[in-house]
Amino acid sequence: MDSERRVALVTGASRGIGAAIALRLAHDGCDLALNYVRDDARDNASEAAAVAEQARALDVRAACFEASVTDRDAVVAMVEQVAGELGPVSVLVNNAGITRDRTLRKLAPEDWDAVLAVNLTGAFNCCRAVVEGMTDRGWGRIVSVSSVVALLGNFGQTNYSASKAGLIGLTKSLAREVARKGVTVNAVAPGFIETEMTAAIPADVKEQIVSTIPAGAMGTPLDVANAVAFLASDEARYITGHVLSVNGGMC
Repeated sequence: MDSERRVALVTGASRGIGAAIALRLAHDGCDLALNYVRDDARDNASEAAAVAEQARALDVRAACFEASVTDRDAVVAMVEQVAGELGPVSVLVNNAGITRDRTLRKLAPEDWDAVLAVNLTGAFNCCRAVVEGMTDRGWGRIVSVSSVVALLGNFGQTNYSASKAGLIGLTKSLAREVARKGVTVNAVAPGFIETEMTAAIPADVKEQIVSTIPAGAMGTPLDVANAVAFLASDEARYITGHVLSVNGGMC
């Protein structure tokens, strides 16, 4: 595998942490398959195209692929399309995720289902679509983006916390299944990261959050991307089934 150009499929890659991960992998020489989902409220296609353009400036190939990770058939078709355009997927980063925050008593069943469908079942769909090819070729890296709330819980996020905790269970179990096939499966657990979502938090609330972080500051998308890039590298060949906390010492 060392002599081949690696192809990294990053889900939810149009902005934020996903875009940072994609560009960090491009910096390491990976060709990029940038997944995004159609959104009537936002031009994800243009944002993904902009990330691809930045990646090409790093002398790698990059292409964008629209697919909902909740749609198994669409995920399989996407992986086949990636293989046809760029080559087989050798690095998978399960980053796509959503929130629907409510306390449990106010949480609608459809909001529970939606979060689990994207954050957990979506990762299952993507893993299932690529893992056989990775084991057949004897090399692969799967890294999933979990969360500190999977480890600590969080008020008003029973659905999100459960989905991210489930992702850790998926990671640890799949790691055992493919460990002897040259494939590693790991996760990162980001804490509070400076993104568009956290930028909308009122200043007084953000100050309160920061006070709970031993490092005394929020992280950046690049902090998460650097951790993912390490776990996707040859240097991490003997690390599998691990959850790497990127949360400034919260846990």
